[in-house]
Amino acid sequence: MRIDDLTVALRPRSSWEAIELGTALVRRHARAIWRPWLLLTLPAFVLVNAACWALGHPGVAMFVMWWLKPVFDRLPLFVLSHAVFGEVPDTRATLRGAFRGGGRAMIGYLSWRRLSPARALLLPVDVLEGGPAAQAGARRRVLAGPAYGVASLCLLVFANFEAALVFGFAGIALLFIPNEFVRAAFQDLWLQMREAPAWMTLIENGLVWAATSVLEPFYVGSGFGQYLNRRTEIEGWDIELAFRRLRARLLDAAGPALLIACVLLAPRLSFAAERSTMAQCPLPVHDTSMLQRAFGGDYRDARGFEHAVEKAYQDPRLHPQRKVSTWKPKHPEKREAKPQRLPDWLIAIGKAIASIGEVTLWAIAGALVLLLVWLLYRWWPTLQSIVREPRVPPAPPVEQAVAEPVPLPRDIVASVRRLWAAGHARDALALLYRAAVEAMLGATDRVLPPGATEAQCLRASQALPESPRRAFARVVRLWQYAAWAERVPTDDEFEAVLDDAALQFGWRA
Repeated sequence: MRIDDLTVALRPRSSWEAIELGTALVRRHARAIWRPWLLLTLPAFVLVNAACWALGHPGVAMFVMWWLKPVFDRLPLFVLSHAVFGEVPDTRATLRGAFRGGGRAMIGYLSWRRLSPARALLLPVDVLEGGPAAQAGARRRVLAGPAYGVASLCLLVFANFEAALVFGFAGIALLFIPNEFVRAAFQDLWLQMREAPAWMTLIENGLVWAATSVLEPFYVGSGFGQYLNRRTEIEGWDIELAFRRLRARLLDAAGPALLIACVLLAPRLSFAAERSTMAQCPLPVHDTSMLQRAFGGDYRDARGFEHAVEKAYQDPRLHPQRKVSTWKPKHPEKREAKPQRLPDWLIAIGKAIASIGEVTLWAIAGALVLLLVWLLYRWWPTLQSIVREPRVPPAPPVEQAVAEPVPLPRDIVASVRRLWAAGHARDALALLYRAAVEAMLGATDRVLPPGATEAQCLRASQALPESPRRAFARVVRLWQYAAWAERVPTDDEFEAVLDDAALQFGWRA
């Protein structure tokens, strides 16, 4: 492994920092990861669903795609293992090289190790390193170490995110259901979940595949980041890189000077080496001339050497000593630590607080039980109607002849005032509005669609002159206030609008 070519900063990290490193690598090389992922998993999804559909069990396809995750995980793992050394493979190279080697290890990951909570952390050991099975098992145990718990928690987090993403995709459809049809939609959904048709199962499989395609490369990246971090901690990659950089810096900066120094000091170094070699040679026992020169002319035998050594060790400067005197009792008393008893009043207060807390907790528990019973009694009929209410077939359409509109009276002003005087203000304003619309259409030669709104009538009245247009707008506004806001005008306001409309539309004549 060429650790000099690593494109990431190697340093001891915590497990969560290593996970963040792996996800950052996935984000950096997203295109190189998701292109081969889609090219492999999408045809596999189609083939698996088609086979299960033909066998009459489309729901099994979701389980098969989930079980094949370790095979698909080799794609992002291959890209990350090369990209971390600065060699980002293209789509064709990834599809060709991702499944070379590691076939025996995949048997384990598709059988007894499929449910391993640290799959993303241990998969690089078998796929990238290889080696004998016994050695790989020892490597897995050593590599997992303290990171096993974090890797298991990471799997749980990604599983929850995947489930949330699936339910989020499914919940998007509920946003487009009108409020009045929500209850019926949930009833239909409950019935379809109990007896799901094949097309609905296919949609569910597609949602799960989409969520997996979004999150699974990030899960593999998190395991790869932890793998790099554990190898850095175990093998000291950061220390090795630091020494290599130091060596390169010294060779680059001090290479010429070191060469000149070696040339100039070569004779002295050889002489020093000879002297050190002579000093390391053991002296023979019968060679007394050298010992006499070393210890003086009075050297006779080895006892003199021993005496000199003893005399050297007796030098007080080599063994400084001092006396310290202290007083100690002859019979020391053995004191046993006795637990201190709390005062009786403090114990009584503690028991009272404990009793009050116990009673309070039991009261809260009873209140919660009563609340649950009341909620069950309150909502049980609604739940029964949602779950067990049979589907009522829609009523057949009823054909009915449309009634012909009642013609306007000849004297519109008198008819409107008669209704107003009788206390039927809404009917009077409705008749006034209808007569104004008919007069406007007759003056402009416009045609309105059936059930036209007030806004459409106002837009059509733009073809009138200014005075009739203003009178028509006042009639429309008066009718809107009465019809929608239940605001009836005063008598004076009503008479003013009626007189103005009669004048503009020629009802007096």
